[in-house]
Amino acid sequence: MREERVVRRRLGFGGTLVATLFFCASLTPTLLPRPWIMQGVVGAITGILGYAVGAGAGAAGRALIRRRLPERRRVLAWRALIAGCALLTALTLWYSLDWQDDLRALMGMTTRISWFPPAILAASVVLFALFLLLARSVRLGGRKLITWLDRYVPARIARATGVVIVAGVVGVLADDVLFQGFVNAVNDASSVANRSTDPGVTRPGSAKVSGGAGSLVPWESLGREGRNFTGTVTPAARLRAFSGSAPAEPIRVYVGLQSASTPAEQAALAVRELERTGGFDRPVLAVLGTTGTGWVDEHISGTLEHMYNGDCAMAALQYSYLPSWVSFLVDRGKAARAGRALVDAVRARWERLPAGRRPLLVVSGESLGSYELEGAFRDLPHLLGRVGGALFVGPPQANPIWGAITEDREPYSPVWRPVYQQGRTVRFGQYPADLARPPGPWVRPRVVYLQNASDPVVWWTPELIYARPQWLRAPRGPDVNPQMNWFPLVTFWQVLGDMVVAQDVPSGHGHVYGANVAEGWAAVAAPEGWSAGDTARLQALISARSVP
Repeated sequence: MREERVVRRRLGFGGTLVATLFFCASLTPTLLPRPWIMQGVVGAITGILGYAVGAGAGAAGRALIRRRLPERRRVLAWRALIAGCALLTALTLWYSLDWQDDLRALMGMTTRISWFPPAILAASVVLFALFLLLARSVRLGGRKLITWLDRYVPARIARATGVVIVAGVVGVLADDVLFQGFVNAVNDASSVANRSTDPGVTRPGSAKVSGGAGSLVPWESLGREGRNFTGTVTPAARLRAFSGSAPAEPIRVYVGLQSASTPAEQAALAVRELERTGGFDRPVLAVLGTTGTGWVDEHISGTLEHMYNGDCAMAALQYSYLPSWVSFLVDRGKAARAGRALVDAVRARWERLPAGRRPLLVVSGESLGSYELEGAFRDLPHLLGRVGGALFVGPPQANPIWGAITEDREPYSPVWRPVYQQGRTVRFGQYPADLARPPGPWVRPRVVYLQNASDPVVWWTPELIYARPQWLRAPRGPDVNPQMNWFPLVTFWQVLGDMVVAQDVPSGHGHVYGANVAEGWAAVAAPEGWSAGDTARLQALISARSVP
């Protein structure tokens, strides 16, 4: 084949067939409803992967079977392929609307959606063409390199050397240039955003929060999410309306990346802030995990403040500027080190208190924040031996303690709602009633994992490329579509796409936990005299405030 034909050659038979199959598979329902433009992107990515698989299989077949079909039969085969692929694509696009409607209805969402099959197809085709052009350009460059090397070394050595060089260049470009350039660009943009302050957030006058009066941590050094955390303490009027009595002033301690140079120095500064504000004198002290940007879930902090009528303290620190999904890829080591430094520093100061004056020490975090705090402990016994309880929300698959517990669950329990050692110390829940099961003793300290069966943050893993996940086995989770199937390579990208829209669903689905945090805190750290009725009132309050 002439070199100029490498880029302009027509599509291959096997590649076209498998690309169509992969594209149609990408239209099938997954964990969450998704917008049409996201479907277009996922369809293009899976389509180009399918083309690569089909083209590779076709090349292998031609190498093994050197006979070529007569021209007439080849024309008939192509006509049949084009007709079959067109019909299959049209039918799958038609049914995709019903699949999306069914999925939205399963989650209590409106089925009046904008789902444009022609636009999905157009977006996928355009992106597919761009990906194919890029791949063929790389192939053309490789062929030119091999042709040049062939002048100086034997043909086999030239081919092997050319493949290695091209693979190395592509790898370097993908990692050191494209990926690192992308990370650096996101980091630059995130660092600028970190210096901003959200509308309506002002420096607090309270001496009980970082950045406020007399604080050891300057307001400007907290970062945007730190200012959100300390500048939005639950108002006294709201606490009083819920409890019916005069509240205490909540304590929120936060140390930003610009507040100290290292995680150890940040943690030491957090401890000094807790001492200054009187955090070690409160009945409960919570160490909170943050996500990549330094975000703390307001449901976790605000719920605890309502439960204790403000008489609580909490501390958190920032370890990254990056959005959580980028931070998950490049900053997981930083997250674990930050969590370990903060827990160790707070625990060391806590141990110096007389046994009868120590607050209940608990830890909590959502998503990457749960990974941060799990990194502070070697295993579950170590966790239970160092804190008085833990609430982890939407844990990602990388969480080591979560993974060990899930792997060692009782054989009769599904992976989406595991039972570990008959629920004696650890329980999992999506709905409030889940934490009451299994019946039997639930000793303290307790560990609660809130995880929705449809949360892609919990279930996304590279293993989806080649292995059917356990959460698709029967019985499935209550909000996992019974029509969902697993396809090699395809499901990996589908669930990755679900992660992008994981917050765009009602509470109790996807990566939205909302008022269920109240049930989790009630199980782990309820104050004396707290009742199930109090939990129900608090859930209703949180739900009402979460509705736009």
